[in-house]
Amino acid sequence: MKWAHMPKYQNKKAIICDGSVRSGKTVSMIIGFVHWAMRFFDGCNFGICGKTVSSTYRNIITPLLAMPDITDYYTVSYHRSDNLLTIKSEKKLNRFYVFGGKDESSYTLIQGITLSGVLFDEVALMPKSFVDQAIARTLSEPLARCWFNCNPDSSEHWFYKEWICNTRNKKALHIHFTMQDNPILSGNEIANAETLYTGVFYERYILGLWVLAEGLVYPQFDKSVHVVPDTLPDANSGDWYISCDYGTVNPCSFGLWHIDDDGNALRVREYYYDARKEGMSRTDEEHYKELEKLAGSLAPYIRAVIVDPSAASFITCIHRHGTFPVWKANNSVIDGIRDTAALLKLGKIHICAGCKDIIREFGLYRWDDKHTDKDTVIKENDHAMDDMRYFVKSAMYKTLREIGLDSK
Repeated sequence: MKWAHMPKYQNKKAIICDGSVRSGKTVSMIIGFVHWAMRFFDGCNFGICGKTVSSTYRNIITPLLAMPDITDYYTVSYHRSDNLLTIKSEKKLNRFYVFGGKDESSYTLIQGITLSGVLFDEVALMPKSFVDQAIARTLSEPLARCWFNCNPDSSEHWFYKEWICNTRNKKALHIHFTMQDNPILSGNEIANAETLYTGVFYERYILGLWVLAEGLVYPQFDKSVHVVPDTLPDANSGDWYISCDYGTVNPCSFGLWHIDDDGNALRVREYYYDARKEGMSRTDEEHYKELEKLAGSLAPYIRAVIVDPSAASFITCIHRHGTFPVWKANNSVIDGIRDTAALLKLGKIHICAGCKDIIREFGLYRWDDKHTDKDTVIKENDHAMDDMRYFVKSAMYKTLREIGLDSK
């Protein structure tokens, strides 16, 4: 908060805090933003923006309501039905509206309101149109400031190029955070966090660097480590799942998975059908018969069949037969890749040698270096990769939580 009234920063119109995960930047921004607003304004409107309203509630509002650095000084109330936070001191009251900026149409949600300041949580996840519209809502207030925090993304990302590389013209104060800046983290906690990431995610989330995603998506995959002899765990042990990346013209990939009591996953066997290669497509019913074959005698033990939510007709087909529970997969691509990479690095995922198609795809699945403004994978050799990602994000939530990754 102090930067906003220090003489050498009087001309600054924004503050940007980026860097590694768990570095304390979000907490610092929340406390600073609230105290700044309550010191300089009364009876004004402010914006608190995240990718979605629910993520903003989880990441900003919930911790804010429990912060003595705020609640010891102000009366704080959150009206969830209105997405409105009110903060009151003895003499002042300000309103903080929560907005979600998840896609290009989100800018319409913030039109028509005058704001005296905006806090952008994880601004790199928001579309430029939304951020520009939110900033425009502050232009009529001379004392308004914009507060940005984020983890790094691609070095071609619009926010990096327009704001971080242009702080002088934007009149922005830039502060870079690392985990060493967080006084509550011990050396062991920092070391444990460093074990979670490899490749581009290590550079971004641990080193706090804005770097391109290039090369293999899973460079940590090692056949000598992750591929094991074919084995069939005891049917009564752990949990069993089938993950499905459904395709008619494109390949169709199913994986049979076992999670043991220690949260380790094993891909036991798979079904992979490439209609182009075979010269003939298969119907929903034909693919369902292969699903039953894949489950075999384990069918009564299958906790869920996890299916790409866009495969509506196949989901209906599975429901119609009534044998397997169906979960619509969490289809978050980049988060899913991040979590899968972390589990591979920690040795929490293994593949039976007979699962030849997923092993083949590990060596071919690559980042698309033609789309440098955002992380994109080449949509080739990705079908077993996708069904694995669905499984990780939808079924391995306990393991992800235990190692410190948010599974939502």
